[in-house]
Amino acid sequence: MTREEHLRKLERMYTDAPINSFFQPSLRLAEGKAEVTMLVRSNLFHIAGAAHGCVYFKLLDDVAFFAVQSLVDDVFCPTVSFNTYFVRSVSEGLVKAIGSVVHTGRNTFIAESQVLDSRGHDVARGSGTFARSSVHLSSIAAYANSKTE
Repeated sequence: MTREEHLRKLERMYTDAPINSFFQPSLRLAEGKAEVTMLVRSNLFHIAGAAHGCVYFKLLDDVAFFAVQSLVDDVFCPTVSFNTYFVRSVSEGLVKAIGSVVHTGRNTFIAESQVLDSRGHDVARGSGTFARSSVHLSSIAAYANSKTE
């Protein structure tokens, strides 16, 4: 499988994750980089009328994870730890999360991420550590069964 096919399989795997039918994000990958866009809807709000913190964390973790996973095509690399920094709230518009790998080790990786509002203002930032696991990507049905057309 080519690197491009691997990236497209990961994008399809993300789309097929059951949780994403609720959040409705869109992922685009490049080697060592990931970008997710998502519309902020009122059903994502906390009681004070802005997106709940879980939305920011999900976006930050997703792009950091997929930036790492774009570099690893044999095993799953789950999040080991993650730091999240909330900068401002968002209650409307399209948000964009950007992630990139900043350190590659033999078994562990560090990635940084940020969420921007529709005007390009910082909303949240994060950094995470990810580790190679014993779970083969080929054992994850959404990855293994994904077409690479």
